[in-house]
Amino acid sequence: MFSGIIEDVGKVVKIVHHGTNADYYIESGISQEAYIDQSISHNGVCLTVVEKFENTHIVTAIQETLKKTNLGLLSVGSPVNLERSVLATTRMDGHFVQGHTDTTTECMRIESADGSWYFTFTLAKEFSPLLVPQGSVCINGVSLTVAQLDVDSFTVAIIPYTYQHTNFSSLSLGDKVNIEFDILGKYIVRYLEKMNTTS
Repeated sequence: MFSGIIEDVGKVVKIVHHGTNADYYIESGISQEAYIDQSISHNGVCLTVVEKFENTHIVTAIQETLKKTNLGLLSVGSPVNLERSVLATTRMDGHFVQGHTDTTTECMRIESADGSWYFTFTLAKEFSPLLVPQGSVCINGVSLTVAQLDVDSFTVAIIPYTYQHTNFSSLSLGDKVNIEFDILGKYIVRYLEKMNTTS
């Protein structure tokens, strides 16, 4: 379980392919403290540390993960948002994030607001019921609030701290991001769907 509060932005320093899987070597400020079998969120995707060096840890993404997320688009030098799982003693900032990407979507607009930024992303019709204005959404592992919701898109506002301490600062038009919708919203929608089919 994560909170969507990014601890560090790591850098991909090496990618090794094994069949349909990919090993990512991530250099970061938290890699030294990482341990084998630890769950770490990478751009919002929960991955297990399989090996580590002094300032680098290695995680493996299987074919299913590469198909459903933007990890397959990473290259050497790519910045990666990192977060370790929450502790029971930690204040719960952000919102409940599982590290299970629902889909990817494209950045369609970036607007400067004289000190902050508005990022707009496409929204497929099938996922529209999972967002509400001022509700929570996780983008590339970052817990954010929906500032505006339209029929086929949604917008989030990015404050300077988030812009500087996540890979939002390197996001460009057309880039794909990982999206995880609020787990509470998903359960409510699922419940209502079941009620409609049984009534």
